[in-house]
This record gives sequence, C-alpha cells and structure tokens, in this order.
Amino acid sequence: MHGLLPGLELTPLQLAAAVLVVFGAALVRGYSGFGFSMLVVISLSLLRPPAEVVPMVVLLEVAASLRLLPAVWGDVDWRSLRWLLAGAAAATPIGVAVLASVPPDLMRVAVSVFVAVAVALLWRGFRLRRLPGGMATFTTGLVAGLFNGSAAIGGPPVILFYFSSPAGVAVSRASLIAYFLGTDLIAAGVAAAYGLISRALLLRTALLVLPLIAGVATGHRHFVRTNPESFRRFVLALLLALAVAGMLRAVWG
Repeated sequence: MHGLLPGLELTPLQLAAAVLVVFGAALVRGYSGFGFSMLVVISLSLLRPPAEVVPMVVLLEVAASLRLLPAVWGDVDWRSLRWLLAGAAAATPIGVAVLASVPPDLMRVAVSVFVAVAVALLWRGFRLRRLPGGMATFTTGLVAGLFNGSAAIGGPPVILFYFSSPAGVAVSRASLIAYFLGTDLIAAGVAAAYGLISRALLLRTALLVLPLIAGVATGHRHFVRTNPESFRRFVLALLLALAVAGMLRAVWG
C-alpha cells in the first residue's frame, strides 16, 4: 500500500484520498459555482507539494467549468464578464511583481480579512441597487488580478461583486462559472509554459475527471432545486469558511 503506482507517482492511499477530496469539492463547485480550488489545494497539499497540486487543480477547474457552462450559458452576464476579465488580465502581472516583495502569506491574510469583512456586510443586508458600470467592474477585475497574482486567491472580489448586486443568483453563479473558465485557461497556459504540467500530472488529472464530473453533476442538480435565499446563505457561509481557511493556511505555512 505504500509503493508508488506506476506512472502516477502516488501511493494507492494518496490516490484514494485524492478521489474523495475531488468528489467532495466538486459537489460544492457544482452547487455554488466556486470553492473547488481552495478546498482541493488545502487538502491535497497535505499529501503532495503545492507545485504538483496547483497545476492539476487548474486543469480540473477547466474541466468543471466546461461541464457546467452549457447549462448556464444563457444566464451569463457577458458585459460585466468582459470588463472583469480585462481587469484581471491587466493586473495579474502586477500581482506577480508584488509577490516578489511582499510575503504571500501576508497577502493571504489581507485577502481573508477583506473577504470576512465583506461577508459580514452582506450578511447584514448590504446590497448594490444595480450592477456597477464598466469602470467599477474593470476595477473589480483589477483587484481580483492583483490578489490572484500575489496570493493565488483571485476569486473572492468577483464573487462578492456578483452576490452584492441585484443580478440574481442564477446570473451570478453562471457568470462566475464563465469567469473562472477564462482565468483558469490563462493559468493553465502559464503552467504549461513553465513546464509544470508533466506526464504524471496529466495521468492523475485524467483519473480524477470521473469523480469531478460526478460531483459537479450532483451539486448542479441540488442548485436547480434550491431557493435563492438558501443559496445566498450557503455562498456567504462558504466564503467565510474559505476566508478562515486562508488565514489558517497562512499561519501554518
């Protein structure tokens, strides 16, 4: 049980743990539209180095988004999505430069505190009366890109952007799925350019696609049957849990 499986560079126990973690995180992803990356990275980094886990998670995120996108295509708010992706693409290199001078764990704590405060405001009833205009949306993308480049946590600003707006849960969730597909495709290209995608990693990813798809499909079915307010409470609770997890990861790291 302790020997490495041929071609995978994993023990059978590590592979079994990875299947369970991916399925559980995919349930959350299929239901909420986000949360998969942080759940898997935090869990599997206990078993393998983050440099091996993160590129695999990026590829699995792409697969999850491709599985979900056809079902939500008509609900995506493409106008805001274009501004967000433009801002994120522009600011990600700046975030990488910040990473060279600011410790990443410090950035993770800052992001986590930002998310916790925003969740508290939303839980108390704060809402935007309408979707922000192009410049404000682009600025949100800039903040997401800065966080993504400096701390690999680019999702929370965009999640908060949609769920504080009057867009509705279906539009918010669909737009997040499309947003993460765009950013993950960029991240996958960068990982490949840096030589982080090996044959063993591709084989591991292929083995984990089945539990990923099963989890995403199950989570999506639960979303279809839920009411908007219950879904909104779940999203806020998940965001708060991820913020706490980010703080703990930074402290333990």
